[in-house]
Amino acid sequence: MKRISASALLFAVAIAVVVDPARGQESSPSPVKTAILAGGCFWCIQPAFDKAAGVIKTVVGYSGGTEPNPTYELVSSEKTGHRESIEITYDPAKITYDQLLDIYWRQIDPTQADGQFTDIGPSYHAAIFYSDNEEKKIAEASKEKLARSGKFEKPIATEILPAMKFYPAEPYHQKYYQQNPEHFEAFEKGSGRVSFEKKTWSVDR
Repeated sequence: MKRISASALLFAVAIAVVVDPARGQESSPSPVKTAILAGGCFWCIQPAFDKAAGVIKTVVGYSGGTEPNPTYELVSSEKTGHRESIEITYDPAKITYDQLLDIYWRQIDPTQADGQFTDIGPSYHAAIFYSDNEEKKIAEASKEKLARSGKFEKPIATEILPAMKFYPAEPYHQKYYQQNPEHFEAFEKGSGRVSFEKKTWSVDR
């Protein structure tokens, strides 16, 4: 009987691992997707997404403007058209785009049109940036569902806009809640976000 070498046996095992026997093709990991959302101060909306199962990573930055390579100073001058935003990389097999939006609504005041809480100006305007028609439909349906929920007396002001290039913010802005927890906590409470979230979402009505 012909003997099989150890190397040939290992190769056969490796092929068996990567080939899907039901389809007879090599299986590949689920493709990841990204979502871009603007919700006022990007420090404050990052923690909730970092905690969400299915989210692979988050990066805060700037989107919605035309100025290339914007800096925090330029964006905060309100001359570039960018908004403080977050780019979320996620596994759609574990968390859906609609579920990401459910998290998003709980981080903002969707009725505020001039900014978010004490952060006022165009760079703090809330927006959902969609990358294709499917995301646009999901965003519109999610916004309509929120409007019908009865949680808000005022109209939902959050915009739904086509995605533009996302630029990561400076390193000192990334995971600010971890880098400077005491300042972050004081800022988040002082802005009114914490009390608004508790009042709006602690008890569903």
